[in-house]
Amino acid sequence: MKKTLVTALLLAACAFIISLVYKPLPIPSLIGQDQEREIRSIDISGRIVQVEIADTPAEREKGLSGREGLAPGEGMLFVFPEDGVYSFWMKDMRFAIDILWISREGVIVDVRENVSPESYPAAFTPRGEARYAVELPAGYAEEYSVRPGDAVRL
Repeated sequence: MKKTLVTALLLAACAFIISLVYKPLPIPSLIGQDQEREIRSIDISGRIVQVEIADTPAEREKGLSGREGLAPGEGMLFVFPEDGVYSFWMKDMRFAIDILWISREGVIVDVRENVSPESYPAAFTPRGEARYAVELPAGYAEEYSVRPGDAVRL
């Protein structure tokens, strides 16, 4: 009986210590951000891409900075409150991207390919007004022949 009580107390003490030390790891979202971030599927010229939505000033400002990269078929969709000429720069970026600017009607108005982190502090500005922008892994536009005038379904 005494041996059983000691064993039970040891197991309880171990469980208590583990509960103090153990912190479950957060489950990463589709592209490495916290689970609260919204992920949607969009169609870019007939190809489905999973995008994280950046629709607040803070999310748009941060963008993909500080991340290690994007997997094929992933990106970030920037949603702006109104049509405009929105510039992007590569501050704190660690990998190259393609940038697509998209009108509110869902037409690509400009494409910049293989924009590298070394280009900072240069800013990349579209040739026309856009309501959205999508950042994709570098090489996406070339691989899938994405050009201005192509359709995007958001």
